[in-house]
Amino acid sequence: MAQLKDDCFAFGGELMPLSSALDLLQQRISPVAGVESVPIRQAADRTLAENIISPRNVPPHDNSAVDGFIVYYSDLDPVGDTRLPVTGRIAAGHPLTRKARHGEACRIFTGAQVPDGESGAPDTIFMEEDCTVDGDYVTLPPGLKKGSNLRDCGEDVKVGDVIIQAGQRLRPQEIGLAASVGCSELKVFSPLRAAVFSTGDEVRDPGTDAPAGCIYDANRYAVMSLLESLGCTVTDLGILKDDQAVIAASLDQAAPSHDLLITSGGVSLGEEDHVKAAVESLGKIDFWRLAIKPGRPIALGTVGETAFVGLPGNPVAAMVTFMMIARPVIKLLSGQRDVLPISYRVRSGFDYKKKTGRREWIRTRIDQDEQGPVAMKHHSSGAGILTSMVDADGLVVALEDSAGISAGDIVDFISFNEVAK
Repeated sequence: MAQLKDDCFAFGGELMPLSSALDLLQQRISPVAGVESVPIRQAADRTLAENIISPRNVPPHDNSAVDGFIVYYSDLDPVGDTRLPVTGRIAAGHPLTRKARHGEACRIFTGAQVPDGESGAPDTIFMEEDCTVDGDYVTLPPGLKKGSNLRDCGEDVKVGDVIIQAGQRLRPQEIGLAASVGCSELKVFSPLRAAVFSTGDEVRDPGTDAPAGCIYDANRYAVMSLLESLGCTVTDLGILKDDQAVIAASLDQAAPSHDLLITSGGVSLGEEDHVKAAVESLGKIDFWRLAIKPGRPIALGTVGETAFVGLPGNPVAAMVTFMMIARPVIKLLSGQRDVLPISYRVRSGFDYKKKTGRREWIRTRIDQDEQGPVAMKHHSSGAGILTSMVDADGLVVALEDSAGISAGDIVDFISFNEVAK
């Protein structure tokens, strides 16, 4: 396990805009995940650990984009039909065994290699449906441009190109591209090992009794699901007793075999919030005072050499701060390059007032009306209303300099599909 820099989370106590905090994260955090080679069939959704440099051209030779007939452009009548003998047949994987000659046409199929010629290569391909075949002859219509329907060697990839950069999470298209240059194995980062726990004598696991004054643990299950969607290997440490010694012992035991420890709640300054003291007894903790809503100071630190993230206790705040703050941290620790979510411009269907100076995320669903997609705000803005997350498709972003949103404004929308992977 690689070691985090001692100061990677130490941003001071001033209220900080989120964009500044995220910039600092990207400057300071390096991957801690290990590196392994895996067969390409097992590399989907993994993060590439080294650049892939192509050892070959793709396509490896000039080839046909269509089924048809290949000829020399100089043999064509520029104003009338051209009639040529068909003297060869070229299929993919079965190149012409002789050099092409002027004054002839060869039948060629999609993907088939363009043959060498006695004086340069034939350079123009007619689509079969545009031609008239009469026995061993083909009639070609006028008007086709030189080089039509011919794909050049290296048109997609050239030898020496960096085709995929380290830090890219491998989607099917990257897997296909790597396979196209002959890669059978890829070096990827190992899954980040995350341990998740809750604290609180009032917290109960689903499926057990919850006497008066107790609640079921929603946050731990939501956080574990979010971590797994990011490709992490998750260990469930369960619900730890509200006791500093018990929490410290559990963290001390878990830290050496994990890259990340994460919890929600229990890290404020209250006398029953023992996580802060437990973490500080084993390492260090920094409170990020960010100008955001929902959320309150988020705790980042280390237990030994293992990263620690303490999310807010309210379920909506826990999920939103995970998506917007913990997710970039986790992606950076995992070796990923693009860590910030993509936003989409949509039309607002609601009015919303806010204080300037802080960033707010508004739970919204996307509806359709006669003008197209429109974002509709959930009726409740409470940080404990988890149904508002279920009823939403994502978050509208109200930036720090905004005093609010009016119906009809064009706003930035981040889909949950963007921040749950």
